[in-house]
Amino acid sequence: MSGGRGHDHSADLSPEAGTGSRRILTVVLIITGTILAVEVVGAVISGSLALLADAGHMLTDAAGLSLALFAAVLMQRPATDRLTWGYRRAEVLAAAAQAAVLLAVGAFILIEGVRRLLAPPEVASGAMVVFGLVGLAGNAVSIALLSRARSENLNTRAAFLEVVNDALGSLAVLVAAAVIAVTGWQRADAVASLLIGMLILPRTWQLLRQTIKVLLEATPESVDLSEVRAHLLGVAHVQAVHDLHASTVGTGLPVLTAHVVVDDACFHDGHLTQMLDQLQGCLAGHFDVEHSTFQFEAAAHADHELPTHV
Repeated sequence: MSGGRGHDHSADLSPEAGTGSRRILTVVLIITGTILAVEVVGAVISGSLALLADAGHMLTDAAGLSLALFAAVLMQRPATDRLTWGYRRAEVLAAAAQAAVLLAVGAFILIEGVRRLLAPPEVASGAMVVFGLVGLAGNAVSIALLSRARSENLNTRAAFLEVVNDALGSLAVLVAAAVIAVTGWQRADAVASLLIGMLILPRTWQLLRQTIKVLLEATPESVDLSEVRAHLLGVAHVQAVHDLHASTVGTGLPVLTAHVVVDDACFHDGHLTQMLDQLQGCLAGHFDVEHSTFQFEAAAHADHELPTHV
């Protein structure tokens, strides 16, 4: 016997879920594309690597936001017999793609920054200030929009991370422009580029690790399987628990399955239905796992288990 709390998941899988974040991602994508075009022009006019690096980052963000928006649309498609979770994991794939590309861009910025640090070209600081301010203003608007939706899923979280990095990059451009204007030290542009690269890489690596864990179906960080096992064994008539697995389908949707060995009498006295409610209530109440499936077994069933069951 197995069970799930279907009525608890309607909000998770409904077509209307995430509509607000989809609209926000669309607006942020338009803002990002506009800043990208402005910064490319600024990089050409000023000769600034920092502006070019920020423009390259914006290009990556535009691609990442497009992926995020595409995934947000796919996530609204209903589940089918072939895709029983629908496209809930599309957000994880999109976030992983964003992180991978961002890592490549960050590495390029660092390499080019070092090259320019050794041989700095002339940079027009006045143009840097103008285009840096445009980028900072646009990123500030995007941050304000995404701050409302960043906790919804990995896509909006990734998008928020990207525009925050962009804002810091624009700020670095402005600081470098001020240093060049006041002191004439041209290497400030390369230093700003290196700072942008260092802002991109650590947080992006963290995002990539998080998405890989989901794709590998690692146990959610909020779920301690040893504690789960102890709680399940504490339910009356439960003799043993095996084949205990937990993973994450998408943001906010952890799932758990287990084989539960119970007293033989439970199969004859109608007690299994009550036990199912107890077990699922335990997981939902203590571990915030509302989607669980249990297979009840008699002790003698262990003799018929396949070797792959643990």
